[in-house]
Amino acid sequence: MHDDRTAELEKGSPTSSSPSSPAEPKPQASGPPAAPEGGTKAFLSLLGGSLGLFISFGWVNCIALFQAEYQTNQLKTSSSSEVSWITSSEFFFMLFMSPLSGYLFDNYGPRLPICIGGLMHVFGLMMTSVSSKYYQFYLAQSVCSGIGTSLIFTPAMTSPMTYFRRRRALAGGLTVAGSSLGGVIFPLMVNSLLSEVGFAWTMRICAFLILGLWAIAMLTISSNLPYTRKEFNLANYLRPFTEFNFLILLTFCFFLYWGLFVPFDYLVLSAMHNGMSMTMAYNLIPIMNGASFFGRTIPNGLADKYGRFNVLIIMLLFTGVITLALWLPGRSNAANIVFAALFGIGSGTTIGLTPPLVMTLYPPQEIGFRIGLALAIAGIGTLTSPPIAGSIAETDGGSSLFAALFSGVNFMVATIFLARALSAAACCNYNIW
Repeated sequence: MHDDRTAELEKGSPTSSSPSSPAEPKPQASGPPAAPEGGTKAFLSLLGGSLGLFISFGWVNCIALFQAEYQTNQLKTSSSSEVSWITSSEFFFMLFMSPLSGYLFDNYGPRLPICIGGLMHVFGLMMTSVSSKYYQFYLAQSVCSGIGTSLIFTPAMTSPMTYFRRRRALAGGLTVAGSSLGGVIFPLMVNSLLSEVGFAWTMRICAFLILGLWAIAMLTISSNLPYTRKEFNLANYLRPFTEFNFLILLTFCFFLYWGLFVPFDYLVLSAMHNGMSMTMAYNLIPIMNGASFFGRTIPNGLADKYGRFNVLIIMLLFTGVITLALWLPGRSNAANIVFAALFGIGSGTTIGLTPPLVMTLYPPQEIGFRIGLALAIAGIGTLTSPPIAGSIAETDGGSSLFAALFSGVNFMVATIFLARALSAAACCNYNIW
């Protein structure tokens, strides 16, 4: 798919076309510490990062369940599109605030943002448990809890990968796999507790679980990078927007997430519209997130060997094809279940491989902010696509036909921009570590 030099680039190996290439190894004194490729601190950080993803991204992975719950009960007088602003905004704040989280990570390490984020996340869920009006759910769950998950998400995802270079994609995949486990356990918990203790205590029990796991993450998370507070220079933070190749990468992230969260948000409602029972439809979320565990681990291991661009492009095409060929025409229970599992694998890979790709292409002192920018642009996609899909579904009598088409086309567009980013990487030398 591309030349040997790009293959080395993808795997995290420095490339050089001339003695003066910026990719030449720098003296150790001015560069980052060598990645130990393992060790006690590395594996403890992997545990802490996985728990951080479990309580942040894993929780937010439940948005389809809350979309259905609010639309059926607490906010049944609101339209599907209106309710989707609560769930899409939660994802938006988790991703859009990532530059702030990345800035704190680059300057202070992972514990400060995770500490602040965990407290905000738990407080937001506790306030959600006593909410009854639309604006209360929005402020508590979308804004407060959403920003809290953002401050956890970026440092928890990035920290373990600083201990690895050759196996960075695998380390990133194992970390992000924590969100898959959260996406399985939280929906099962919520689905079971709602009928047993009601909505308020369901939210409180989940908040207490998150509080305990957050404490463990705080004790175990660490990074292999040295952290000293840097003088704030606005020009340094605006510079990435002047880089054409980075703008291509940001465009890829936007279209990826513009398509990604339509199935996340509407799969349950779509299945119920096609005749699936509410209980079975709610179980589609743990099925999807359980399958995504394999999508966030196995392809990441292959990416370290065969190239991160290569594997990501293949899995993007796979995700787009199953959306257009399975979810779009599928109406039966079997079609929805199979789509949930396959989409979990495809989406898991696209989510898990994007951060290692950014870490491969850009210097370590900028990775927190660069990943944060990519996720912030992705957040704009997650904010707008569910309401757009909701409006499309409402005009089509609740059918997901055109919403699925909207999602699948976005995956194909994202693939084109990723291929363009690959072409740019083949022509440029990056300062990699």
